Amino acid sequence: MSSILQETPPARSSALPDIRSESRETLAARFTELGTPSYRLDQLLDWLYPRRVDGWEEMTNLPRVLRGELARNYRLELPQLVQKQGSADSTQKFLWRLADGNLIESVLIPANPDLYGERADRHTLCVSTQVGCAYGCRFCASGLDGWRRNLEPHEIIGQVLAVERWNARPPEPTSATPSPTGTSDRLVNNLVIMGMGEPLANYDHLMLALRNLNAPWGGGIGARKITISTSGLAPRIRDLADDPLQFRLAISLHGATDVVRDKIMPVNRKFPLAVLTEAGMYYVEKKGKMITLEYILIAGVNDSLEEVLPLSRLARQLHAKVNLIPYNQVEGLPWSRPDESRCLAFSERLQAEGITSTLRLEKGHDIEAACGQLRLKTERQSPLKAT
Repeated sequence: MSSILQETPPARSSALPDIRSESRETLAARFTELGTPSYRLDQLLDWLYPRRVDGWEEMTNLPRVLRGELARNYRLELPQLVQKQGSADSTQKFLWRLADGNLIESVLIPANPDLYGERADRHTLCVSTQVGCAYGCRFCASGLDGWRRNLEPHEIIGQVLAVERWNARPPEPTSATPSPTGTSDRLVNNLVIMGMGEPLANYDHLMLALRNLNAPWGGGIGARKITISTSGLAPRIRDLADDPLQFRLAISLHGATDVVRDKIMPVNRKFPLAVLTEAGMYYVEKKGKMITLEYILIAGVNDSLEEVLPLSRLARQLHAKVNLIPYNQVEGLPWSRPDESRCLAFSERLQAEGITSTLRLEKGHDIEAACGQLRLKTERQSPLKAT
């Protein structure tokens, strides 16, 4: 296990927008106003995304006057690495400090056999979308200290770029010609938007970030390699279904009856299973893509074999596969993980019902990789607080 810890005071956030929170169209309009040739925008985007720079002075093939104009109108920053933990199975957990001092987490997960995509995943990054969470799932660390704010688009994008900068910095350009997008040092090729926060509660910022990460001039990550998770915000599932990009959907289900979901997921009271199921069916009808049902097995709560039949019925109705995950213990919460034999029995019974499923004896258990654990522990131990 390795770690990096930096006890530096948080920087103060500027009132300027960050340039990575802008779409290409917005930047193109700005360059037109400045009378700047369009190829300069291609050069800028090459620095922002494939080369992942965090300083204007690094953009050596842009005119100094243009760099000064950009610096006067935009911030340019990436999250600051506070701590990194490496798991025995090579899962890596990153704790980031944002410009206002708030902490968020990302988790880099090594190859998994077809958990979210059509083919075997290579390197999947689990990305956060909020500081904290307002939805209060009873078993989750993300919302234990409440919700603070939504992440801006550049803060979502920045997690991907900062992880890749940590992995390997690309070479400097040798001419004014931009480097090829999606260079060979690309580390992250799959995204799961299921870190801290409820992604669909930050819908507009999330979608702008994902469009930039998907674009060939941006992150170059295919839409089918991006999975968005939700605890059950039915109206936003319908919005996602209507979006032209083919992002995948995962539903953090964790209970196939209203009785169970009411007990552990307050969102179910606003969007009960009948409403959630209708939204899921609308998504399948519009996209023609299989949904993933995330199901954390919690001892004595939802791990009984009696829960298999309602889960099977729901999976068939939604044309969904099921991802079973034994619970990752969170300090201060009363829940525990079932023993392995009980998890295996649940998985076998589910497969006997004809449901495509995986039992994920999840990576990262030894580094507290469940959402929000490292951030919560660090904030409660550190004298440095966000402002």
